[in-house]
Amino acid sequence: MDTADRAAGEAQRYTAPALEKGLDILELVATEVAPITAAEIVRKLGRSHGELFRMIQVLEFRGFLERSLDSDGYRLTDKLFALGMSQPRIKGLVEAALPKMRELAEATGQSCHLVVHSEGQIVVVAGMDSNEEIGFSVRVGHRRDMTETVSGSVLYAFQAEQLRKRWDILLENQLQAPGRDEFERRVLKAQKNGYGMAKSGFSPGITDISAPIWRGECAAAALAIPFFESTRMRRTLDEVIVLLKACSADISKQLVASDASA
Repeated sequence: MDTADRAAGEAQRYTAPALEKGLDILELVATEVAPITAAEIVRKLGRSHGELFRMIQVLEFRGFLERSLDSDGYRLTDKLFALGMSQPRIKGLVEAALPKMRELAEATGQSCHLVVHSEGQIVVVAGMDSNEEIGFSVRVGHRRDMTETVSGSVLYAFQAEQLRKRWDILLENQLQAPGRDEFERRVLKAQKNGYGMAKSGFSPGITDISAPIWRGECAAAALAIPFFESTRMRRTLDEVIVLLKACSADISKQLVASDASA
């Protein structure tokens, strides 16, 4: 029996129908771009109105869902994100990183952000804007599929083989997409160079660069700069890469110190 079969078997052994309905609602609302009504939730999940109506009300009362101001639709609040951010390991990571990220933004004139892995995606857990009048930044809480990002390839590149195999289950659909070869090339290049870099597929004029933040033998996070090319650049791309790698090394040292004191 392979890992996927074992995981499926475990899921079948332990069931909690009411909890599963609540999680189904949260996962559905999280994937919707626009607010989604209760009727649409019922239809898309293939359940009855009676099954889900009270569940939606409870999730709203507990602060996980909120109604849109201009429609009857629901959307996620930031409560789940806040709960994740309160984990000691994430909280300690952000506390160690923010002072160094501020120094990096000031030295480079570029914004930077910190990302971690979350269920096959990267999620931005901290950000620091540049002090330039014109720039590019990524908001905290932003999520994207791991295989679509330079930071995702960096996180994947610097993990233990056993953990990468577990991630491969989460990334199964992503790795079947046409971009798989490009992702694998970025992973190999990151392993060779110690950082990742690629032209942004999201915005022209941006080069994404990312370096690992180490916790023990593996990357706990990735520090990234969406390098914005302009006529007023304070540093060249090569200079920014050097500063990014130095900053990620400093944060890694801070993590070692904080873990030791804890």
